[in-house]
Order: sequence, then C-alpha cells, then structure tokens
Amino acid sequence: MTQSIKFSFWISLLVLALASCGTGTSLPEASATHLQALTVPTSTQPSPIAPVIPTYSSENALTQAIPIQVAPTAPTAVETIPQIPDCSAGMQSTPAMTEGPYYKPDTPKRTSLVEPGMGGTPLVITGYVLTPDCQPVPGAFLDFWQADDRGVYDNAGYRMRGHQFTDENGRYYLETVLPGLYPGRTRHIHVKVQAPGGPVLTSQLFFRGEVGNQSDNIFDPALLVAIQETPQGQLGTFNFILAGY
Repeated sequence: MTQSIKFSFWISLLVLALASCGTGTSLPEASATHLQALTVPTSTQPSPIAPVIPTYSSENALTQAIPIQVAPTAPTAVETIPQIPDCSAGMQSTPAMTEGPYYKPDTPKRTSLVEPGMGGTPLVITGYVLTPDCQPVPGAFLDFWQADDRGVYDNAGYRMRGHQFTDENGRYYLETVLPGLYPGRTRHIHVKVQAPGGPVLTSQLFFRGEVGNQSDNIFDPALLVAIQETPQGQLGTFNFILAGY
C-alpha cells in the first residue's frame, strides 16, 4: 500500500510539472506576437511629387529655335490670367506694327526673359491669342523682344528675347521687366504672333501714361497693355486678335 501511494504521488507531481511547462511559455509568446502585429510601423509621409514643368512643341515656330538653356530669376508679381473677353460687340484685329531694326530670329524658348542680376521693374503680361469670333488659338507662336531697363537692345546675344506657345486654352504668360526708354521712341515691347498655319502678325505693345506716347509717330492706343500695380511689380494683360485664321 505504501509503495502504491508513493508511486501515485510521483505520478501527480510529474503531471503537474508537465502542465506547468506547457502553459508557462505559450501564452507570453502568443501575446508578444499579437502586440507586434498591431504595432507594425507604417509610413505616414506621402511620396514626393515631381513638379509639373510645361513643355512646348516647336513645330509651329517661325524658325527653329536654338536650344539655349536659361535659368531665369522670375519676378514675384502674382500670376493672373484674364478671362476671355465678351465678344458680343465684335473683336477688332490687333493692329500690325513695324518690325524695327532690332529683330533677331532663333530666339530661345522661354516664358521668362528675366536673368540673374537684371535690374528694372518686374513686369508680368498675360492674356490670350484669339480669333475675331473670340475662339482661343492653342499652340500659337509668340516671339517677344525688347530693350532692357536702360533702353538697350542686346544685338549680340539673346538677352530680353524669347519665344513661347499658347497652351490648350490659347493663353500665354510672359515674365520680363519694364523696358527702358531710348531717344525717338516711347516705352514698348515688340512681338510676333502666328497661329498654326496662319500669317504672321508683327506688332508692339505700349503703356498708358507715357509722355512719349504723344510724340511717337507709330503709337497706337489699341495696343495699350492694361496695367495693374502690385507690391511686387506691374501686372499687365493684353489679348491678341488674329485676322485671317
């Protein structure tokens, strides 16, 4: 009887030991695994987005542009694209003007004529190229050239010269500086405009309130840029109306 009791006693101890080993390790491991699954770090930072850089086709250019790379220092004037005007009263075609002696072909393609170290009052001119019935002209070619703020043209290089194309809505955007004065002329900017497959319009843009407007024998008030003064510079708007397109 005594041996039977001892044997039963040892069997009970062995069962308790095995039970203790089986439950003492599995529960903490399961809990740790569960916590780890809940705390897996996930990135909350958005992926960087590459800037959208507009590109323009050169197939409508008057000449093949030289691929000059320019890093412009843009004026800080606020970009404002005007609304397409009301055409109920009819649209008069933009008057043509003389080209003058300072035109150069093969200008760089750019929407900003401003370069590092350039002086002058910042000027942004925006607008549309339109048909006489007020339809926008996408892909229209515009070639601008002007004197710098001292009234000097760069005839050796392409300073203050550049061409661009209107976007799908017929809009253009030019960053420049207010051109300076030189003897015999009022303040002005030269431009050539051409709709795809259409004739070339050569003209000039003028500025309201200039004393030289009265004495300039080719000044035309139909070519006045509407100017708005801002703390950052001047903001102008002008819409080109192309006949024969």
